[in-house]
Amino acid sequence: MPKKRSDDTRPQRRNPAATRKKLLTAARREFASSGLAGARVDEIAARAGVNKQLVYHYFGDKDALYLAVLEWVYEEIRAQERKLNLEGLPPEQAIKKLIESSFDHLAAHPDFIVLLNDENRGGARHVRGSRKLEAMHSPLVSLVSTILGEGVKAGIFRKGINPVHLYISIAGLSYFYFSNTPTLSAIFGKDLSSRAARQARRRHVVDLVMHSLRP
Repeated sequence: MPKKRSDDTRPQRRNPAATRKKLLTAARREFASSGLAGARVDEIAARAGVNKQLVYHYFGDKDALYLAVLEWVYEEIRAQERKLNLEGLPPEQAIKKLIESSFDHLAAHPDFIVLLNDENRGGARHVRGSRKLEAMHSPLVSLVSTILGEGVKAGIFRKGINPVHLYISIAGLSYFYFSNTPTLSAIFGKDLSSRAARQARRRHVVDLVMHSLRP
């Protein structure tokens, strides 16, 4: 009788979704550590534990894989914002939660800052070519505009606040802090990466933005 094949030699079925996820996860780490220019497809495949040719099979080339990673990290933020259910909250509470969520997300995902810095150095050519990213942000701007309008009607927000500029300010106040923590810590002689320093910065950002909205 033929011998039964042992479990470790049983042929494995290919799982496209799982393979794609492995490649994206590996690419995210490689691009964050080496940048687009320094990242190597061989290293991404090795990190993912798959054949190099599967990178080209699922994504086409390194630039397309890089864009997929950028779309992924942006979608993480949008997904987190959707979980806040801002539509049903009073205007002040909605904006406060948006500020806190933006700060907390950057604190939890330092690779997002590294990836965006790299993309900005390249002139944002990948982001410019993504229809998906534009579609992600349009509903957010519309929602912020609605919240601002409700705040104006309630007499708690001043008129004339541009929702895009407000969102940029909310993101920027946290983004600059996290992207420059080492140099800021050295300049001011304080460990701005400490838990206490981050909590103080979070409170400051919330207070600063909320005060700027008042009539």
